[in-house]
Amino acid sequence: MNSARDDLGNVVELPSEVRRVVSIVPSLTESIASTRADLIVGATDWCTHPANLDVIRVRGTKNPDLERIRELLPDVVVANAEENRAVDLDALRSTGIAVWTTAPATVPDALDSLERMLSAIVGDVPPWLPDARAVWSAPYEGMRRRAVIPIWRRPWMVLGRDTFAGDLLSRIGIDNVLRESTERYPRIDVDALPEYDVVVLPDEPYPFSPDDGPEEFAKPARCVSGRHLTWYGPSLVEARELLSGQLA
Repeated sequence: MNSARDDLGNVVELPSEVRRVVSIVPSLTESIASTRADLIVGATDWCTHPANLDVIRVRGTKNPDLERIRELLPDVVVANAEENRAVDLDALRSTGIAVWTTAPATVPDALDSLERMLSAIVGDVPPWLPDARAVWSAPYEGMRRRAVIPIWRRPWMVLGRDTFAGDLLSRIGIDNVLRESTERYPRIDVDALPEYDVVVLPDEPYPFSPDDGPEEFAKPARCVSGRHLTWYGPSLVEARELLSGQLA
């Protein structure tokens, strides 16, 4: 067995060669599948990348089918401290299943987290990871704008403090006006917001679109790819250019 520490500092005991992985986080599914798709034996219904991934589905991130996961006999389950419930992860650990939990709050954190996870589980670092580091290493030097970044409506919820997506946007000149909030995802009144320049509307987790969201705001709204804004993995290679274009 090999021992390694995940993002929360938990010691995770892994076999010398990991052969069976269940992923209950879409971005981690894509990260592992881009390198060793054969290792993944189970994933959530929301794990849409790669599109041709043919594995057992174990429901969602918030309601994983724990019994189905156990039946798959994984060497490790990969999870995220924000997307997955601690009670579910503890339940898996209580039956002797190794759980690797990620918890990045910035782009550099995410790249470091992925390198640790992939090195420990896959045994290699894929070429897209240093490519992503190179893409995000250059500082932003253009005009800055103040933004509101909704993630849900009915009720309206937005990005607050210490979020990966908020950090990513700051690196392309978009500053979250609610980054000093006491909550990570505060509820808001759209008529009582601080001064802002633009609204950033990702198409997940809520499927904002040109016909669903912009009409509620007095300032310009831009619809963007939720996967490129909130997923950390291979999408980070193209996220900077794509989001910069969508927000131009």
